[in-house]
Amino acid sequence: MLRSFDIVLIVVMTAAATVTYTIKHQAENKLEEVRKLEAEIKLEEDTIDLLRADWALLTQPNRLEKLVTVYQQDLQLARTAPTQLARPEELPMLRADLPPPADVLEAMGMAQGKSAKKTPTVTAGKKPVKTDTGAKTASAKKSTKIVDADADDAGDDADNIATGSVAR
Repeated sequence: MLRSFDIVLIVVMTAAATVTYTIKHQAENKLEEVRKLEAEIKLEEDTIDLLRADWALLTQPNRLEKLVTVYQQDLQLARTAPTQLARPEELPMLRADLPPPADVLEAMGMAQGKSAKKTPTVTAGKKPVKTDTGAKTASAKKSTKIVDADADDAGDDADNIATGSVAR
């Protein structure tokens, strides 16, 4: 006859075996997923290597020179003069780095030496600019102007110009 303790031990042993089998099965599934991902990564790396080799082949100077001679009539290409190349410090400054125009400074009340007394407060989107000259009048304390920031955002897009460079 089986005692109740033996039945409890059999149930515990069966539960432990079930949990062990479940964990083992999940681990095998995860290992299979890892193998699939490694295979995909290897395929992508091989594709990148192949594309780099293809790019190197297509951009060989000898090949490009032959193409230039073949299509000279159609393309009318000319060599770049050394004076056409510019160094970064010779380029104009970005629109985002330009100082604000005088009319914006006047609208903010900061033109002709008044900027030392006033401190503008700027927030995102619509920019409320609060100015306080320290005067005791009510109109000076409540002086607030709204400047539209959308005009400034249009200039930021012009600074993000794609050059077509392959170096990243």
